[in-house]
Amino acid sequence: MLPVLSRGIDGKPAGAAGGVAETAAAGHVQASTPLGDPAGKAAGPEALPCPWPAWQVFAARFVQPDGRVLDPSSPRAHTVSEGQAYALFFALVQGDRAAFERILRWTEDNLAAGDLALRLPAWQWGRRDDNTYGVLDANSASDADLWLAYSLAEAGRLWGERRYRALSSLVAERILREETALVPGLGRTLLPGAQGFSPEQGRWRLNPSYAPPFLMTWFATHSGDPRWEEVRRSAHRMLVESAPLGLAPDWAYYAADAGDPATTSAASGKFALKSLPPEQRVGGYDAIRVYLWLGLTHAADPGRAALLQHFSPLAQAIEAAGAPPRAWDAGSAELGGPAGSPGFAAAVLPFLAGLERTDAAHKMLTRLQSNPPSNDAYYDQALSLFGRGGYEGRFSFAADGSLVLPAGPCEPGAAKR
Repeated sequence: MLPVLSRGIDGKPAGAAGGVAETAAAGHVQASTPLGDPAGKAAGPEALPCPWPAWQVFAARFVQPDGRVLDPSSPRAHTVSEGQAYALFFALVQGDRAAFERILRWTEDNLAAGDLALRLPAWQWGRRDDNTYGVLDANSASDADLWLAYSLAEAGRLWGERRYRALSSLVAERILREETALVPGLGRTLLPGAQGFSPEQGRWRLNPSYAPPFLMTWFATHSGDPRWEEVRRSAHRMLVESAPLGLAPDWAYYAADAGDPATTSAASGKFALKSLPPEQRVGGYDAIRVYLWLGLTHAADPGRAALLQHFSPLAQAIEAAGAPPRAWDAGSAELGGPAGSPGFAAAVLPFLAGLERTDAAHKMLTRLQSNPPSNDAYYDQALSLFGRGGYEGRFSFAADGSLVLPAGPCEPGAAKR
């Protein structure tokens, strides 16, 4: 077993919600109304989810007994906050409270120096050059932090745990303060992490895949903080304007004109794409999640139908080639090259279903069944849990972004909307 820090309680760049007020002392934030429960009332009875064999396999392969999610294919045996947050969500879907608590405890002890109320998780942890283990990069990752805050609040609602809801509010408020910025022409915008994403004045590096529409809707609906609605609107614009040809880039580059960042009408800006060098126009590894998240978003979510149509060129390419591409040029719509991994095939299942491309979705499922993700492919396995799990109805998201679990017979599709 790899060594870990221990406190005995129970990334990649960062983001999350409001509903708390900062105190004057020592940088603490104090929860008011917990997220996911605007009235502050106890939740109803605990959900009884169906067994999810794919999660059990994932947990056995990647989740260590202490709650650390290990990527065995990485050269430094590393862990990222994204993996911890994803596993927390999957444990919630399965109703595995023991695994949820272990994953949360390891995340807090090792990535947040023992206190998630005081700091966002570091994005990367693993083996150092001297063969000791610890934080490799202390910067945060907003996608991980959003999933962390969301999973905590929804666990608090489904399991009646006020402690989880209170901690979610603390994390969410810290995301707003540390991982968003007032960007001229965009308004309050989710940054990929707390540091390093505005390398020069008036320029920002953003990631479209970090802000799933259903999470943005959930925070805007449940936090009671109007800043989350600003972030939701900005994220929607980023999705559309950074992908004018319907092909999402892994990273988006925004340049603002001069003006007052607090007054969007007094300033403007634009996403650069065609003028970028080819290596900055690439979509694939990160961007595949844009399509995954759109497919998982409820049909009644604001803007979902228009977003699906906007990004439909990838569906057309999948139908033509029989598989999603491994990468594409988002600025020229060039789609040649080899097919994407099995995880990509799983990721586009809900997207194709959302576009009612039933035959294409069925072909992707058949492809995935004959060519599943490899045993040590953490990212592919995670994409598969999201994509195939959502497609099969192991879970879904309501119109307000809340988690929906199967309430009837344990059959695929029981949680479908």
